[in-house]
Formats: sequence, C-alpha cells, structure tokens
Amino acid sequence: MPAQAASISYYAEDVFNAESMREYLPKATAEKLIATISGGAALDPSIAGDVAHAMKEWALARGATHYTHWFQPLTGGTAEKHDAFLDVSDKGEAIMAFSGKNLIMGEPDASSFPSGGLRCTFEARGYTAWDPTSPAFIKRHGNGATLCIPTVFCSYTGEVLDKKTPLLRSVQALNRSVRRLMSCFKQPEARTVATLGPEQEYFLIDKKFYLQRPDLVQTGRTLFGAPPPKHQQLEDHYFGSIKPRILAFMTDVEKELWTLGIPAKTRHNEVAPAQFEIAPIFEDLNLAIDHNMLVMEVLRQVADRHGLVCLMHEKPFAGVNGSGKHNNWSVSYGNHNLLDPGKNPHENAIFLTVLSAIIRAVDLHCDLLRSTTAGAGNDHRLGANEAPPAIISIFLGEQLADVINQIKNGAITGSKRPDAMRIGVDSLPTLPRDATDRNRTSPFAFTGNKFEFRAPGSSQSCAEVNTVLNTIVAESLDYLSERLEKLSTADFNTGLQALLKAVIKEHQRIIFNGDNYSADWVKEAEKRGLPNLRDTMEAIKPLLKPENQDIFVRYGVFSKIELASRYEVYMEEYHRRIRIEGGIAAEIARSLIFPVVTEEYRRVLTALNAAKVAGISHGVEGLRISAELLGKGLDELQRRCDELDEALKGMHEGIIVAMESIREIVDTLEHAVDDARWPLPKYREMLFIY
Repeated sequence: MPAQAASISYYAEDVFNAESMREYLPKATAEKLIATISGGAALDPSIAGDVAHAMKEWALARGATHYTHWFQPLTGGTAEKHDAFLDVSDKGEAIMAFSGKNLIMGEPDASSFPSGGLRCTFEARGYTAWDPTSPAFIKRHGNGATLCIPTVFCSYTGEVLDKKTPLLRSVQALNRSVRRLMSCFKQPEARTVATLGPEQEYFLIDKKFYLQRPDLVQTGRTLFGAPPPKHQQLEDHYFGSIKPRILAFMTDVEKELWTLGIPAKTRHNEVAPAQFEIAPIFEDLNLAIDHNMLVMEVLRQVADRHGLVCLMHEKPFAGVNGSGKHNNWSVSYGNHNLLDPGKNPHENAIFLTVLSAIIRAVDLHCDLLRSTTAGAGNDHRLGANEAPPAIISIFLGEQLADVINQIKNGAITGSKRPDAMRIGVDSLPTLPRDATDRNRTSPFAFTGNKFEFRAPGSSQSCAEVNTVLNTIVAESLDYLSERLEKLSTADFNTGLQALLKAVIKEHQRIIFNGDNYSADWVKEAEKRGLPNLRDTMEAIKPLLKPENQDIFVRYGVFSKIELASRYEVYMEEYHRRIRIEGGIAAEIARSLIFPVVTEEYRRVLTALNAAKVAGISHGVEGLRISAELLGKGLDELQRRCDELDEALKGMHEGIIVAMESIREIVDTLEHAVDDARWPLPKYREMLFIY
C-alpha cells in the first residue's frame, strides 16, 4: 500500500470551519451554515443564535476572551473593535455571553473612517454585518486571543464604507452572467466560483535601521538614499539561498498562517536585495482576499518578533525593484475551470467564448482596471523595469494569439502544434496548458489557466481589482449571451464563430505580446488608442465617467454616489500622503542633514586653515575642493528646502518636484560627509545587513 502523506496537525485549528461547526453545532444547523458557505445558499437567519453560541464555546475553548467584527474600511487595511464575552447576571455574577444579534450585526463608531462625503464626521453610527461565507477565526497575541468575525461595513443610511461589500456584489453579478452563458451552451446547473491566488512581495530590514529612518517610519519609503555600488545588478539574490535569519522568520510566518487555515505554499528571495515573496494555493476569491489581508498583518507582526520590519510600500528603495501583488484570477463553473482550454470541442468552444469576453472587457474598461492600481506608492513602481507600465494590455502567448488571429480572419486551418480540436464543426488547435512562455512585462497575462494581473501594488487590497474585474467580465459575458440566445440550435456553431470573430476584430488592440517596457510600445499604444494613465490623479478619473458608473449601477455593485465617494477618498488619501512625505522630507533635510553637513564643512575648513597656518601644501587642494563641494551643497540644500516649504502651501505636483530636488542634493552630500557621521542608515546597510 502506498504511504499516506503526513498531515499538518495544527492546520486551520484557529478557524471555525466545517469540522468545528459539526462538532459544536446541531447537525441540521451545521449543514445549513455549511451550505451557505460552500454552496452559496441563502443564510437562514433563524440559526444565528445557535451559531453564536457554538462560536462562543469554540472560541472560549481556544482561549479567546473577546470577539470583534473584523472589516475592511476604505483605509486600505483592516479594522476591529474588541468586546469581551463578559456579561453580568442579575445576581451580579460574571458570565460569558454572545448572542445571535452580537454575531449578525455590530455598531462601530464610523465617524473617523473615510467616506468621501457620504456622511458627516458628527454622524458617528455605522454597521458591520456578518459575512458567513468567510469563516470566523482566532487572532492570538501575547496575553490572549480574540474571535474575529469577517463582516461588511456600511453607513447608517446604507451606503457601503468598505471593500468587501462591493466585492461580494460583483461575485453575485459574475455568477449570474456565467450561468447565463452556460445555459447558451446547454450546460447543467452548477455553481460559479471565482478563484484567486495573490502573490505578495515585501522587503525586510533590521529594526534598528528602520527606527533611525524617520522617512521609513512616517511614509514607508526612503525619501533619501544614494544607491550602493552593488544592489541587484548581479541578479544573485533572486531565488538565491535564503539566509538563516530570514528562513526562521518565514517558517514562523507559515506556521501562523497555516494555523489560520491560510494555504501559504511558496517562499523565495525576490529580485532586489532584502526583497522576498510569499504565495498561496488558489482559494475562493472572497476568502483569498480576507486571507491576503491577514498575510500582510502576520508578516508585519512576525517580523517585529524577529527584530525585523516588513515593508509593504511599493517602492521603499529608489533604484531597485519595487514590490507588487500579482493577482492570479480565474473562474470555474461546476468543477471545470473556464480558463482551461480543455481537450474536447465543447470545452474549447466555451473557453474561447469566455476568453473573447475577457478580451472585450479589458479593452473597454482598461481605464477602470488601471484605477484599481492607483496610489502614491504605486506611482513610483508602475512603468519601472520591474513592473508593468501604466498602459493596460493583454498577453496571450504565441499559440493562443495565433488561434485568436485565425478566428479574426475567419479561416481556421489548424495550429502551430500538431494536435487538433474542434469548436462545433470548425477545426481549431488543441491548447495545452502552458503552451507558451510567460511575459513578465505584461500587466494582464494569460498564464495557462488563469489571468495574472501584475499591476496592483504590494500594500493594496485585492478587493478593488477583483470587484472591477468581476463586473466588467460579467457585462461582457452578458453581451455575448444576449446574442447567442437569439441563435437557433442549427445556427449556433456558425453564429458563435461569427460573433467571436466580430468581438476579436473590434477589441484586438488590447492584445500585445511584446516588450511592455519598451518606448516603442508607448508610441504603439497611443496609436491604438489605449489610455496611458501615468499617475494616481489621472488613474482615478475613470471612476467619474458616466459610462463607467452606469455599468456598476446596472450590475448592482456600486451606486453613483458610492463611486463618487471612492473617488474623493482616493484623491484625499493621495494628497495627504504626498503632503506627509513633503513634510517629513523637509524636517529630515533641515534637522538631520543640514547640521551634519555644516559640521563636516566646519571640520574641513578647520583642517584647511590649520594646513595653511602650518605651511603645508600637500592635501590643501583636496581640502579646498571638499570645502567648496560642502559649501555649495549647504547653499543648495537651504534653497531647495525653502522651495519645498513653499510647495507645501500648494498642490501635490509642486511638492513632488521639490522633494525630488532635495533628494538629488542630499544623495550627493551623502558621499561627501564622513560615513561615521551621516545621520541616516545607508542603502548598503539596510539592504544587505539583516
């Protein structure tokens, strides 16, 4: 008999999963709740009391003393307000209580969460509501544990104030549209499941360096710092041997994640020194996004325990690669992945139809996809040589592009591979998985049986990306279904072929298999009419376009006022971040850099004068040149600080230019000042000593 695989005994032990439900709940109640989670059935509200009691008993047995509604406001992070299970009986005795009402709904103070004008600050009431499709879990800390209940978050008047609610709405929309398309192909009723595997990149530096860098503490990135002679040019860090301290950190991270039922699978060194990646096994999309938020939190907490700091900023160090979050998205119907080319004619036809819908969706709404990646941090990363550009395009690979080209030309003759497949009565090539090379420069690449959207930033939530992706794909699926529904059975194959041909011809401009980093592509994309939204302020404007708002309203994902509020939130956050960066840059330049350069200038002048008094000629010229460099540097630094002070009174554009100007002179002075006296840890220390 073959040996059984060893199991991880503690995997998901801090998750109120199906196993725990069956242990703590009455059988009928457990099956109802499991049907809601795994089958998409509507939640029976009558079971809330039983579920709450079971959750409480399970959590108490796991050492929890408090519970919280865990939600994802528009801050980009997560939020929680802890309440003890403690209650007091009529006799004055302490009891542990948790009701169905406590489970289903909470009322946090919502006054200070971003709302984009949806509500006034004095309107404090907000509501959290239980999301039963994402299981409750326990978060542990040094002195106890808390039961966390994933929830949505809305205002007193019902508008959404979070990132989960629109995501769940978009999942419903995608489900309806996929089912409609499947009915066109006479497929039996089945469940639609969107899946996600988010790859998370991050940097680790020693905590002692972090605490000496006010810019890192305040902004998450270094506003100053000259690149070291060696950084990533030798490409020796990528997939290199993991250092013992980092491996110990990664091992502890995985143990915590596995305890939370998060299937962390892959760990490795990334391209830049001190940069790493963690990637999970694919999961249900909503759960995967919740898990990714927890991954980021666990990375930070475990790093702290190891004397490290985990940096999630998209570009914490200038001159080396930044960090992204690759969004690997797919959708299944029943047990069949609709982005798997398949081996028989029926699957091939469905695959090519879904693929055509995605091509159409991305072409029509690439501006919306770009808006989901907007942010002050990602502005420094997109378009650099380690990240896709701000121009959204689709990579299909040589073989699939050839198939698409044959459909467009209406003369399907075969494949670059010897195998053959059929779409109805028409001959098309077999499309095996991984039939082509990957394209690391593409923002939106087909990678065998999924699409990998590489533009999101490391610190960003995947919720917005997938909310948009689900919605625009749903709209395109409906566009195709509406036309297929008008075809008779006899005309279906011919009509499908004609429809796909028309879609491909109209939207082929979005397909690009070449080098997205090249200047030629920027020119070519402009000729094709593809938008190049270079920075955040350009990228968020599509949220206000009436035609974009209409699609979200039509599919019940956002109301117009909710979209307008998100635009305001993103704009305000961007301006605040830039202003914070400008303020701390000015503070560092004046209070740390200027005094040290002044002291170095004084020391050089003292040495120069002493040499002249002693009548020594050797070294005098070097001291004179050094003194002039430092003196000019002080003059320039003072002038540029004054310019930044003035810029901080105005708009973000001036602040960014002034910060870059100060950085130029500070990074020059870094090489002119005694290394022992330079007040900030240098790149060569932060990137290589950990």
